[in-house]
Amino acid sequence: MTVDWSWIGDHTDDLTTLTFSHLQAALSAVFFGLLISLPLAVVAHRIRPLRGVLLGLSNVLFTIPSIAVFVLLLPVSGLTRTTTVIGLTIYTLVVLLRNTVEGLDSVPAKTKEAAKAMGTRPLRALLTVELPLALPVIMAGVRIATVMSISLVSVATYIGDGGLGQLFTDGFQRNFPTPVIVGVVLTLLLALVADALLVAVQYVLTPWTRRRA
Repeated sequence: MTVDWSWIGDHTDDLTTLTFSHLQAALSAVFFGLLISLPLAVVAHRIRPLRGVLLGLSNVLFTIPSIAVFVLLLPVSGLTRTTTVIGLTIYTLVVLLRNTVEGLDSVPAKTKEAAKAMGTRPLRALLTVELPLALPVIMAGVRIATVMSISLVSVATYIGDGGLGQLFTDGFQRNFPTPVIVGVVLTLLLALVADALLVAVQYVLTPWTRRRA
């Protein structure tokens, strides 16, 4: 299996466009997944009877095949980027919700009691004490969700989207391996770079973990 380097040179602009489109879809899904999972995780953490319901529901959604999710969304949002983002967001919830709940659970009870004794209101304690201390576990979930979303974007090729996944379809249809190889390499690079950047963000946002080490 050989690579046609001239094809890559002739399609640099197309590859750049597809790469940014791929990344935009994945990051949008993680962003909306966080917006949904953070308040749900707080509810699950505060109200124990709802924990099993919310986590169980997210697990059920995760078991639905990705292609089926996109097909089910077609009557609602059509052949659009919105369908891709909604489908990917559903898959991020199981990771983000569970990790956020576990992160909040990991905050020491003595720390929360100290904040309460100082007169800190519940909302402020959540924002300034609990969530910052839960951040390492939450960020682990964000990293997993981001890499997972980057890998799943290609599935949206079946509804006319898919970012770099379009290269796979093009290569298979023409029995031309170069687009497939390039698509795989670019997808892997996106995942690696995104994960490395998230590690750097976590490093900056959690200085107390470095002091502890």
